Amino acid sequence: MRVSTAQFYLQSAQLMSEKNSDVNEQMAYLSSGKRVLTAKDDAVSYGTLAGYKNDLANIEKYKRNINQAESHNSLQEVVFADVELILNNVKEAMLQANNGSLSDEDLQTLANQTRNSLDQLLDLANSQNENGDYIFSGFQTEQQPFSQQSDGSVTYSGDTGVRELQVAKNIKIPTNQTGDASFMSVDNAIGDFSANYATNTSGVAVESANVTNLGVYNTSAMPHDYTFTFGPGAADLNVLDSGGANVFTTGAYVAGQTVTFDGIDVTLSGNPLPGDSFTISEQEEVSVFDTINEAISWMEQGSVSTTQKQHQVDYNAILNQLNSSMTHITSRRVDSGIRLQVLESQKDRHLDSELSLSSGRANIEDLDFAKAIAEFEQAKLALQASQQTFSKVQGLSLFNYI
Repeated sequence: MRVSTAQFYLQSAQLMSEKNSDVNEQMAYLSSGKRVLTAKDDAVSYGTLAGYKNDLANIEKYKRNINQAESHNSLQEVVFADVELILNNVKEAMLQANNGSLSDEDLQTLANQTRNSLDQLLDLANSQNENGDYIFSGFQTEQQPFSQQSDGSVTYSGDTGVRELQVAKNIKIPTNQTGDASFMSVDNAIGDFSANYATNTSGVAVESANVTNLGVYNTSAMPHDYTFTFGPGAADLNVLDSGGANVFTTGAYVAGQTVTFDGIDVTLSGNPLPGDSFTISEQEEVSVFDTINEAISWMEQGSVSTTQKQHQVDYNAILNQLNSSMTHITSRRVDSGIRLQVLESQKDRHLDSELSLSSGRANIEDLDFAKAIAEFEQAKLALQASQQTFSKVQGLSLFNYI
């Protein structure tokens, strides 16, 4: 059979191209250090590797989220720690202010000191992270959450949004605590109501006032304001609702007894005198800022008050609410600490999973270099042989046989 020159050149070119591709393929394996580069190398292993790579990519994403969540929660934990110190300073100032030997000037100094503490607290509540975002504004991170009004009160301008980051397949961790939950929603120390004393010559005080029967309470007259009046005898007590209806009366009130009406239980401390009167109104929560403002006002009343009994009642109420505020802030700090513990634990789990997945991927994907080098040398020799053969054969002609 005759072989034309064109056919010979074509066949030789195809053969050398195949051998060159073999060499390049082996070089790709050696340079990458991988045994499986495409699905044609090993279809089953390639599919398994895709699963490993996807899981490892997810772990990297989770680790980035963990770092971000740790940063946010750590910053809030530090802020709450500083707030604890401020509230403790305010409490110490209140305890010092209750010393009867202090002058008006001394009390004003303590009031000024407490006002500075309020300014520090406001600054902490408006803390920003490294990106300039307000950490207590909820979703409105560009909105300053707290502002002080001309009367000294503090208002919240953020929202109730809690941001979350996914740190594992089925685990999301909050990255923030909102300003209203952190500073505006402290449990009222006496329960579900606040007390406003009109006349208090005996030092009687509301020790607790709580809704105990919600069904009865919800059907009672609105608004839920109740006026307690003692007299004409010291043992007589009448309770009127906001509409003026008598909801409780007794001619034999005993100090410390629980007064029950409209699904509410109220316990008083002290021995009331005829003419004493006060009103309770719904207030389940008190802001930290309001409590400090009340402490300042109490100090600024001076060392001599025209209503000493009520002055002491107010002092006790403020101190109790300060204690409630401190407990509340500590619980907020504990929440941040718990989140950080969860994040640390999850980080360790991801490291263990990453090690296991990387090992499994390596067993399938990593190249056997000794075998690969041998195959590379074989491919290179085959290419060289085809090149030498072509060089010799293409130089032959009839003159070689004459």
